[in-house]
Amino acid sequence: MAAKYTTIQLPAYSRGFHLITSKITGALGSLPETGMLHLFIQHTSAGLTINENADPSVRRDMERYINSIVPEDFPGLEHTIEGPDDMPAHVKASFFGSSLNIPIINHRLALGTWQGIFLCEFRNSPSGRRVLAGIIE
Repeated sequence: MAAKYTTIQLPAYSRGFHLITSKITGALGSLPETGMLHLFIQHTSAGLTINENADPSVRRDMERYINSIVPEDFPGLEHTIEGPDDMPAHVKASFFGSSLNIPIINHRLALGTWQGIFLCEFRNSPSGRRVLAGIIE
């Protein structure tokens, strides 16, 4: 099974959780009848996740919750040369992960009714992010 990969360049987003499903599907064009979409973010301070896409308060609550688990002012961090948000961003990205696999059925992503693809941006002043998108048929 060979995969055809496309690089999707996302714009710079503010810190938080951002629904990117339409950016991903728009960049892919037509999908095969069946297959698997593999997404991989090429960064160590941002992640990808699937979560509820209907209520924006979910995104704000996710941001509040993850910041309470991994605060910027955590004592004893050594990797601080890039700023106080950098090492916590690496930890948060490890929690969420850098890749997703989504089935393709009937030429569509087989996401549930309330599911969307999210960029998890953990830096205070990020640049744009690159996501590799591969379709395995």
